[in-house]
Amino acid sequence: MPPIYLLMAGATMLALHFLLPVAMLIPFPWRLCGLALLAAGVLLNILADQSLKRHHTTVKPFERSTTLITDGVFSISRNPMYIGMALFLAGIAVFLGSLSPWFMVAVFIALIDQVFILREELKLRETFGSVYEEYEKSVRRWF
Repeated sequence: MPPIYLLMAGATMLALHFLLPVAMLIPFPWRLCGLALLAAGVLLNILADQSLKRHHTTVKPFERSTTLITDGVFSISRNPMYIGMALFLAGIAVFLGSLSPWFMVAVFIALIDQVFILREELKLRETFGSVYEEYEKSVRRWF
């Protein structure tokens, strides 16, 4: 499940920062800007989750969706929850201030894309057909 990937990435970021802090990129107090990114990531996840629940469809990646949501945060990105998670991790990286944690932000995005998004999109194409393909053409995967 994606939250487990998120927790593992966060823990690895902390370990990299404290054990291998390659270079300090962001001085204090600028590191506090990471809290805004972290909060934006949490908010985006809450909004996406509420939308999924409001439309009575699943939040779980490999379960079949009953509704294709194209409004709200889903009108900006096909994957707002994953963007929220990436923002959350970017917030941690900014808050820590060193170069090391950014490696895991990139790894997390690549893993989520390959392990979850590609399969989810295939399932959505199978379920919603041309309606999903039109949505795919008009709304970006990430940003």
